[in-house]
Amino acid sequence: MTKEMKRPTSHISGNSIKPALSKAVEFYTDNNRQAYECIRERDDYIDYLERKLNNASQQQALPVVPECVAGAIESLSEHYSAFEAISLINAKVNALPEENEDWLPVYNWLCEGIGNQNIFALAFITGKYEVEKPQLFYLREKNTGYYLRKKGNNEYGITPHYSNDYDEKYMHYKFTQSEIDSMETGSYEQIKAEKEK
Repeated sequence: MTKEMKRPTSHISGNSIKPALSKAVEFYTDNNRQAYECIRERDDYIDYLERKLNNASQQQALPVVPECVAGAIESLSEHYSAFEAISLINAKVNALPEENEDWLPVYNWLCEGIGNQNIFALAFITGKYEVEKPQLFYLREKNTGYYLRKKGNNEYGITPHYSNDYDEKYMHYKFTQSEIDSMETGSYEQIKAEKEK
């Protein structure tokens, strides 16, 4: 025998549902507000990290290499890895030093220490580096105090003063160490010129 069921009476009136709905709306609104605040904080933090990363990468200095090393990197980078390039330079200088005299300054720089080999490898791999500006010198005659200057066509003269101006027209007063080494400068003293920035 089946039990007879009665239709239940509704205890919910139109007025009694409004507070429940307003609490639900308030609950979801608060949760949405909290979620939005979390997203905003996350976005602000991501922006902060991106700025910090950009500043760090901009402040990281490029490796600085002498001009001869920059030339070696340019001539070897298309055909060799950094390790192969260092090995090739070593082999050139040790096997045939007379024929590879141009590679000797690169070899000597690499031999100054593992730090230079690391700088070479970084510059070689990334292709990003700065070329070191050579130290320039004025040559002052010890007895007269006059300065040597280039007049052009391998001719030299002397003058009682030199110019500190970095304009190209005054570069004839400045000499690199390799230029000085190729001249007989026994009665001249070397005075360092300030490096250009």
